[in-house]
Amino acid sequence: MQVRTRHTPSFGVARLLLAPGEPARVESGAMMATSYGVAVEARAQGGLLKSLARAALGGESLFVSTFTAPPQGGWVDVAANLPGDLHVLELDGRVGWCLTRGSWLASSATIQLETQWGGFRNLFGGEGGFLMHAAGQGTVVLSCYGALDVVDLQPGEFVTIDTGHVVAYAETVQSRLRTMSQGLTQSLKSGEGLVFDFAGPGQVLTQTRNPRGLVTWLQANGLGARG
Repeated sequence: MQVRTRHTPSFGVARLLLAPGEPARVESGAMMATSYGVAVEARAQGGLLKSLARAALGGESLFVSTFTAPPQGGWVDVAANLPGDLHVLELDGRVGWCLTRGSWLASSATIQLETQWGGFRNLFGGEGGFLMHAAGQGTVVLSCYGALDVVDLQPGEFVTIDTGHVVAYAETVQSRLRTMSQGLTQSLKSGEGLVFDFAGPGQVLTQTRNPRGLVTWLQANGLGARG
């Protein structure tokens, strides 16, 4: 699978170029258009229980759509719900990536996604919470809210980033999840919640806008969802 992006960095669209008979996995509802003849199948990826875990913990849909190109090949255009940039990761089969809630948009069929990865056990509460782990050899397309920044951490270098601004990080990076302020009351007063402490070496991908901030603004202006 090859990927061509357009309308970045503000309103990114990714075109997945597929060889004859090649499948690609796409977040449910992310498809904009396909070339004629591309087949689609939606299923609970990895079984119902794993899909429920991915939906509850990873922020993804219960079903994953698999698009398969016809004998002459084809393409699929995908886009995220929120405006922002796209980032294409090429996994070599040696280093996996941890993806935060809702950042996964599409990937090669050779990429494995899981929420119960052992590397999440050192995080707050003993679970990855809203994280997914991507491994294997192939391409992963990530979306972000706003522009995307890449933080390159050297060995032993540390950084603290609000969870709402983290898109993904390489599994070579050590991570710790904690509250920004001492105690829940102080966290509420400061407006800051959970943060990640990262230690290099490796890359951390961040987004310049926080989806939680959008929800807060909508609610404050009476534009939130009504029952």
